[in-house]
Amino acid sequence: MNVTEIIDGLIVLLVMAGALLTLISAIGALRLPDVYMRSHAIGKSTTLGMIFILTGTLFYFWLKHHHFNSRLLLAIVFIFLTSPVSAHLISRAAYYSGVRPWEGTVRDDLAKQREKLAKRAK
Repeated sequence: MNVTEIIDGLIVLLVMAGALLTLISAIGALRLPDVYMRSHAIGKSTTLGMIFILTGTLFYFWLKHHHFNSRLLLAIVFIFLTSPVSAHLISRAAYYSGVRPWEGTVRDDLAKQREKLAKRAK
């Protein structure tokens, strides 16, 4: 086993792991019962899946074609920073616009804060 085969294996492993995580995210978006659980599934696993795919792509061009693409590195950092924040903001906006959690939800951490804001607004 030479270095080229190890590099190929690493690239394939990263891209396949990213594709699997993205598939799991898509299944979660279809199967989970409410917007909060869907947002959680999409925000977590898609972020990691895209980072794996882009890292595999970065390694492919860098190690196989000797071309370092800084835009891919910038995209990895951008997705890592913005995707979880956007999932959180979408969930928070859904909560404050009145979208109720699924009936099976055990805990609602924002209910007390929402009641305080409603009393203060009166």
